[in-house]
Amino acid sequence: MPVPLVVADAFTRVPFEGNPAAVVVLPSADAGGRWPVTDGWMQAVAAEMNLSETAFLVPAGSLRWGLRWFTPTTEVDLCGHATLASAHVLSGRGDLDAGEVAVFETRSGELTAVTGDDGWIELDLPVDRPVPTPPPEGLLPALGITPAQVVATARGRFDLLVVTAPDVVRSLVPDLAALRAIDTRAVIVAAPGDDGVHAVVSRVFAPGSGIDEDPVTGSAHCTLAAWFGPDLGGSFLARQVSRRGGTLRVALRGERVGVAGQAVTVHCGELVHPGWQQPDHAG
Repeated sequence: MPVPLVVADAFTRVPFEGNPAAVVVLPSADAGGRWPVTDGWMQAVAAEMNLSETAFLVPAGSLRWGLRWFTPTTEVDLCGHATLASAHVLSGRGDLDAGEVAVFETRSGELTAVTGDDGWIELDLPVDRPVPTPPPEGLLPALGITPAQVVATARGRFDLLVVTAPDVVRSLVPDLAALRAIDTRAVIVAAPGDDGVHAVVSRVFAPGSGIDEDPVTGSAHCTLAAWFGPDLGGSFLARQVSRRGGTLRVALRGERVGVAGQAVTVHCGELVHPGWQQPDHAG
């Protein structure tokens, strides 16, 4: 039986902007909670799609789904844009109505998504409070910036944060091979906004996770919310200034972060080699 696959651009309403994610909706897990496909098959699909993330969903009850995310090379613990794309795809399938709260069971705990009357989808994600720390050896040269251009550096649960000026963020041409050697999931480079609209601008590089530059990164804004939010009244509009670009509404709420965006479907298809688990498979 073929498996439906949808590609949606997240954090945009304009096709071919924002961050594309593939979303695969699978049948339910078995009585023991085992997913119907192997981890290796999901990783192979993600490598085949070659997007920054491919999301896999299994029904887990009323308005509940199991959710996992894979880059082309590895499974990750948290991905905002593929979660937003998943909620968008479920809405398009008729599985989720506006105002209904979807609950996703993930490696980062339960996450929720709800679509507002304006079409924006808000995710409820865990805050990631970065701790100020000196930059790891080689980080600034890999980014191509000098210590004088750096306002602060910090490390969160997943990523390194470098705070600088907005013109530096936009002009970065990092040495990706050198960045790959840095011990982190990703490097977030961010600054206060300077366009009178967006309070924070950023870019995210994750070559060690198989993503040279992530176009728009929802999970990174769990870190940016903690860093910039207290000085911005808790809520702000952010722009990730990659080549594709994307806009996010961010709200710091204690130990949680609301990250909202829009999404648009760009491709619908199916996987004709589903790779179902065999009944006696132990994996």
